[in-house]
Amino acid sequence: MVVGDGADRVFHALADGTRRDILARVIHDGLSVSALARLYPMSFAAVQKHVAVLEQAGLVTKERRGREQVVHGEVDALRRAGALLTDLEQLWRHRVRGIEDVLRREQ
Repeated sequence: MVVGDGADRVFHALADGTRRDILARVIHDGLSVSALARLYPMSFAAVQKHVAVLEQAGLVTKERRGREQVVHGEVDALRRAGALLTDLEQLWRHRVRGIEDVLRREQ
């Protein structure tokens, strides 16, 4: 499960649409940073910054191939984020059921 600062970094990284799109593009097949930069109406440096945020969150890794850096998505990190969301959903469902029980007893 993702906890603490790791969770904050993951959800911060996923809060941006461009970063989610980058992650979707590299989750199965890696792409070079140069190839990614050609896909977006922004500078190469801006795409590099987005990739850096994803990398700091553990959502992607980079592999050097000659002069290129190839970005790969980290499926396990996404699974941990999903597990955290599932745990939070279960916690809140439990709390809502508890409130509903209290309200029923008061009627």
